[in-house]
Amino acid sequence: MNNDEFAGLVVNRFLNYVQYWTTSAPHKNETPSTAGQWDLAKALVKELQDLGINNVELTNHCYVIARIAATTGQETRPCVGFMAHLDTADDVSGKNVKPQLVHAYNGKRIDLAQGIALDPALDPDLAAHKGKAIIHTDGTTLLGADDKAGIAEIMGAAEYLLHHPEIAHGPIELFFTPDEEVGAGLVGFPVDQVKSAACYTLDGGPLGMVDSECFNAYEAHIEFVGKAIHLGTARGRMLNPTIMASTFALMLPRAESPEATDGYYGYYCPMNISANMETASLQVYIRDFERTGAERRIAALETFAKAVEAQFPGGKVTVSITPQYLNMKEKLDEKPETMNILKEALLNLNIPCLQHPIRGGTDGSKLTQLGIPTPNIFTGGRNAHSRLEWASVPDMIAACKVVIELVKLWGKR
Repeated sequence: MNNDEFAGLVVNRFLNYVQYWTTSAPHKNETPSTAGQWDLAKALVKELQDLGINNVELTNHCYVIARIAATTGQETRPCVGFMAHLDTADDVSGKNVKPQLVHAYNGKRIDLAQGIALDPALDPDLAAHKGKAIIHTDGTTLLGADDKAGIAEIMGAAEYLLHHPEIAHGPIELFFTPDEEVGAGLVGFPVDQVKSAACYTLDGGPLGMVDSECFNAYEAHIEFVGKAIHLGTARGRMLNPTIMASTFALMLPRAESPEATDGYYGYYCPMNISANMETASLQVYIRDFERTGAERRIAALETFAKAVEAQFPGGKVTVSITPQYLNMKEKLDEKPETMNILKEALLNLNIPCLQHPIRGGTDGSKLTQLGIPTPNIFTGGRNAHSRLEWASVPDMIAACKVVIELVKLWGKR
């Protein structure tokens, strides 16, 4: 099967999926956090059933789970899973996405709406795609390659396998999940029903990029209690919680922020602040590849809290910590076969294996914690969460082929 035929499996699906408005909401305490995710989930259920997959489930938390039976004689082979997420980030609007398919990019600057542009002079990856097919936004929204490219690649591979029963394989599971972008951590996911010996998320960047380690991630909520009083008689009496929260935020080291770090360096990141004249709340993300580094930052937040209380006698500062996900490297190292098979698949397809630490996390991070090793595979997306997001069609085709090759290799175990 040539690349044009593989493009037929992936591209139109992707162009369709990105038009579903599935932006998740970070401050909702329900899963899924937005109704639009149901729309795409239900469409995927129908599409899977139309492909001839009978074992398809949509759970009451919007998880799509599909199971493809093993080919005859392969029933005892290990089950392998593939996962991608339904939602898009709320950093930029994901409503009314208008994807632009360029069949042969001419290598020049692409002017988009609102005065922004994709400029190959500033984007070496884009420059390297001269003559190749790309898909980009019109500049008014994000594109949604994170992670609808992953969904399209998995679905394309599923169709290919179903149309090629001569390919021997064991059982296969497909998972499409809500609310990955808000770090919900697979809330309500029926992990006890998962049969996969290993799983692979498709949720990444350029060709060959694979992720087997990620941040240890924690969310801190810092609550401030001040004292409200009429502003005309406030001297020596009022404790302003807005200033308390601002003072705390300014104590976070600027050298340990997302914009000041890369590679293996962790950070603090204030995400949201709200306040009135009695109380204030500050949300801070803590990220580090080493647990000791994350623990150091958590301890520092407690120190900052005491320092603010000392500056505002009578005020109260409380720090609450919620784990979001842990570095998957430790668990993956315990089951090296998962990565070894992935490397073999890439080698068989002449794709370079570019391992790097992912400065974020995926649903695979949580699934790995739950006992199912789940590294991450490239999807071809670039500039995620932005109006400059674009995707490489050749990389999307390659990711689809990797899924098929993994199925073949696990079918020989």
